[in-house]
Amino acid sequence: MNLFAKKIRDRLVAMQDKEYKKFVSSLIPSVNSDRIIGIRAPILRALAKEIDAYPADARDSLRPALLFMGELPHLYLEENNLHAYLIEKIRDYDQCIEAINRFLPYVDNWSTSDSMRPKVFRTHTKPLFEQIQLWIRDPHPYTIRFGIEMLMTYYLDEHFSPAHLRIVATVRSQEYYVNMMVAWYFATALAKQYEAAIEVIRNELLDDFTHNKSIQKAVESYRVSDEHKNELRMLKRKNQNVAK
Repeated sequence: MNLFAKKIRDRLVAMQDKEYKKFVSSLIPSVNSDRIIGIRAPILRALAKEIDAYPADARDSLRPALLFMGELPHLYLEENNLHAYLIEKIRDYDQCIEAINRFLPYVDNWSTSDSMRPKVFRTHTKPLFEQIQLWIRDPHPYTIRFGIEMLMTYYLDEHFSPAHLRIVATVRSQEYYVNMMVAWYFATALAKQYEAAIEVIRNELLDDFTHNKSIQKAVESYRVSDEHKNELRMLKRKNQNVAK
């Protein structure tokens, strides 16, 4: 481990909130509690902002942020989330994609996967869509989850196409956190693009779990009208062994 990454790890450990660690450990069962320090997201984001502002050392052409991100795999959840927050700050699109593709194989939980929403993506939606399709076809579950989330984040408004719904509807996985993201995507699509998204539900293009979970999340949303909620309730599949 390089010296800068070691300093950051030591600093993170010194920030530990033991009560918060207990809370986070209950939310992220896929990560062993020994690998969770217990640090709130605003504190990690503030640290990412600080690190991003550090200039390159006179003896090294690499900026400290790149030194930290070059140390993979990380040990702690908070190191992974800090890495994700640093990726969000990359201003060059190609460099951002390169950093994400280097990092995604090491992502092992929903918290880290969901922590990356780079601002540079907003102005590069055409090439990003091509990349999203690669992520969704990847075998790694959290790469798939990340790809679906990017489609949900950047392509359910002015860049929306009904074809996007079909891409996500074809995802089949045994991974709970992939299926939950599919459901989250369709619940959001039902809030933002109801007429297109409801056809996926009516035509039963999703598996039992994601079908019913999408409806559940949409019915719970304040962004879905009462009229649409009533229709969705009627479309829920009965007598299915749907995971909670």
